[in-house]
Amino acid sequence: MSNRPETPLLDRIASPDDLKGLSVADLRQVADELRAETISAVSVTGGHLGAGLGVVELTVALHHVFDTPRDKVIWDVGHQAYPHKILTGRRDRIRTLRQGGGLSGFTKRSESEYDPFGAAHSSTSISSGLGMAAARDLLGDDFDVVSVIGDGSMSAGMAYEAMNNAGASASRMLVILNDNDMSIAPPVGAMSAYLSQIVSSRSFASFRELGKQVARHFPKPLERAAQRAEEFARGMLTGGTLFEEMGFFYVGPVDGHNLDHLVPILKKLKGRKQGPVLLHVVTEKGRGHPFNEANAEKYHAVAKFDVVTGAQAKPKPNAPSYTNVFAESLIQAAEADDRIVAVTAAMPSGTGLNKFAERFPERSFDVGIAEQHAVTFAAGMACEGMKPFAAIYSTFLQRGYDQVVHDVMLQSLPVRFAIDRAGLVGADGATHAGAFDLTYLGCLPNFVIMAPSDEAELKHMVATAAAIDDGPSALRYPRGEGVGVELPITGSVLEIGKGRVVREGTTVAILSLGGRLQDALAAAEALQARGISTTVADARFAKPIDGELVTRLAREHAALITVEENAIGGFASQVLHHLAHAGLLDAGLAVRPMVLPDRPIDHDSQSAQYKDAGLDSEAIVTTALGALMATGASIASGAGPVA
Repeated sequence: MSNRPETPLLDRIASPDDLKGLSVADLRQVADELRAETISAVSVTGGHLGAGLGVVELTVALHHVFDTPRDKVIWDVGHQAYPHKILTGRRDRIRTLRQGGGLSGFTKRSESEYDPFGAAHSSTSISSGLGMAAARDLLGDDFDVVSVIGDGSMSAGMAYEAMNNAGASASRMLVILNDNDMSIAPPVGAMSAYLSQIVSSRSFASFRELGKQVARHFPKPLERAAQRAEEFARGMLTGGTLFEEMGFFYVGPVDGHNLDHLVPILKKLKGRKQGPVLLHVVTEKGRGHPFNEANAEKYHAVAKFDVVTGAQAKPKPNAPSYTNVFAESLIQAAEADDRIVAVTAAMPSGTGLNKFAERFPERSFDVGIAEQHAVTFAAGMACEGMKPFAAIYSTFLQRGYDQVVHDVMLQSLPVRFAIDRAGLVGADGATHAGAFDLTYLGCLPNFVIMAPSDEAELKHMVATAAAIDDGPSALRYPRGEGVGVELPITGSVLEIGKGRVVREGTTVAILSLGGRLQDALAAAEALQARGISTTVADARFAKPIDGELVTRLAREHAALITVEENAIGGFASQVLHHLAHAGLLDAGLAVRPMVLPDRPIDHDSQSAQYKDAGLDSEAIVTTALGALMATGASIASGAGPVA
């Protein structure tokens, strides 16, 4: 039985051009059908649900009023763009969302001309839109630029930097603030919508300009008083004083689900020549959600689900997730040490710190989508003797890199970075893959960098990080479940810079860092079946590396394979540097670093991504065989090192 809804009017929409001649009543029907189609599609694929449902009417109105793709509509983050994709010629592929070879879960320039800017990280839409507007003006072109940004994304400094620049430049653009948490605006209704239509009208703008012209003929003190009175009155009516002070013409708040209000206001703002405008739209995240779920966060991002019951088809985990193990280990450490605090940048549940906050609310700090601030905030706490753990996704920590260097590393402050989602992440694709942290942290002096090979090792590394008090440290761990090992009751403090051998052999040495250890062990089994004796070691530390272990592996084996889930320049570079200075690269040793390829890895299942990246057990076997052939060692006999 198909779960596809009846969508007779939506079926006639092949592109936004088909929305142009529709009445507002027809647009309401399109919106209803679009919402049903979005729910149906996500029930099949999984993905972000609540954000897209909240902007259905706004999406319909934008494509009805503006001449996309000539006019540029930029969706901040992009996880709310599923309805946008359906209306812009991608409906036939919408049930391939986040699947291998299918549509991206975010906006993507290479996917459609209707996606003018790719976005999966927040707070970029105003900056990119302003850049497009400036380029338009320099080229003498004429089109509208619309940047949609959520109230959560407005917590990032980058958004205010862009608004400050836009206001100062007086560039013509429209910023739509999608307020879906009622965190800024009072409740909206017919009166506020009426006022917004008046404020957005050309007649009102002309009246304001007339008032300003008249005021200029007053003595200066009276002119300034008149201007302040006018701004104060508008701020009292609409709440837009902050945005007005930044140089924006403020309109709102407007009910983002009322097309009778949205459409005429957007029509009045389209083509407006007098600088930047901020339209404040209030929406309900998850609008039309079919499930009465008290925990709204549960349906922000979902697995496949039943459209009738809302039950998600989540497989029963075979082992606890790395995120949960980290959270529970940190809670345990904090129970023994009241100086341990936790910092997150708007990702409490994603990093597991929501559990920490339940146990230690006064020692948990969510600073909003502000990674730069999070890093320096943690540095400030470290200055005063606290033990901050900054839990930030690998791909998001990139945004706070200058602060890691300048505010943490250079001052040798003991900030502990818990780097979640290190490595390939599956359906979220390249934008969320933690592909670079070993490289961008490994080049920094005085940094201890750890990577657990399983969930028990992660528990030990949390305890180790808590014990490091003379400089910064980082532990990076993958997305998903652990491997199913038994967890210790408490974590043990590891010796800094010391790895471990988990399998002894004589011919090939595989030195794995992080979550690829199980594939390294599987590869060793496959090599053993060919008569090739293989050692497998778990590096544990990317910095400082275990030089003694590396030297031993190099001297006692014909080939040394390093395996890491990171781009070039990470752990393997540290190993090669050590081997070169030890004179071991010229001793007949075949060294083969295995890293992520020099290209982004598209969204797919994690197992498919590992195969694509050449980091699965089969690729390790192939690499080892190739290395042995290069040394002239006998593969059949499993001969030892070539001296």
